[in-house]
Amino acid sequence: MTDTANAPLIGILARHDKSVTYRQSAVNAQNEAYLHAVTQAGGIPFIIPLNLPESALRRLYDLSDGLLFAGGGDIDPVLYGAEPRGDESDMQRDRDDAEIQLVRWAAADNKPVLAICRGTQIIAVALGGSLVQDLPSEMPQAERHHHRYLAADGHKITDLIHDVELTPSAKLSRILGVTRLRVNSMHHQAVKDVPSPLTVVARSEDGVIEAVELPAHRFFVGVQWHPEVLVDTDPAARAIFSALVSAGNGQ
Repeated sequence: MTDTANAPLIGILARHDKSVTYRQSAVNAQNEAYLHAVTQAGGIPFIIPLNLPESALRRLYDLSDGLLFAGGGDIDPVLYGAEPRGDESDMQRDRDDAEIQLVRWAAADNKPVLAICRGTQIIAVALGGSLVQDLPSEMPQAERHHHRYLAADGHKITDLIHDVELTPSAKLSRILGVTRLRVNSMHHQAVKDVPSPLTVVARSEDGVIEAVELPAHRFFVGVQWHPEVLVDTDPAARAIFSALVSAGNGQ
């Protein structure tokens, strides 16, 4: 049994959703896969609500031993000086703003961070970078990255679609013990301009940025794939979450 008395608390910002039964009720929600991935690694996840006053957000930030920035919809392109190019229906500006604040605090305070998919994009934007808004139209030479897990698409969320090449000296490569990894893929956006000191530590063979980190930080890693749905079957996915929880324990 996990020693919950000493388990690190991992904060995950909520996203907006709607109740299926009470369709007019706004919901602060988060995908259970992220909660499970943290729990199986020995951490205790908690969801940080949206639209808190900054002082309340800071209090929950201070309570956390680490942060997980989850996947989700597109980031408002205004935040990185671009014009919208596609569907804006899943943009949630209040989520963007809260996550950007949390990223900046964590980068300054050496607080452990794991970012996944959209989370990797939000840390880039928060630190001054920009995004490829739509890979198929802006990088038509790239392989398909926006695989879905709907039956009509023919892929499951756990399908490993393509390889990524990792920088051998990077923290992520040392955690995984490999320099090449096969990953799942469900994104149509990606990091474009990488703000210093954030560093690219993995790319797919077509050149798309697949992982970033802050080299001098205790643990500040973003991956473009979805290890949270792979922890029950994939040692590499488990290693990523174990590293977050260990960093939250001060290890």
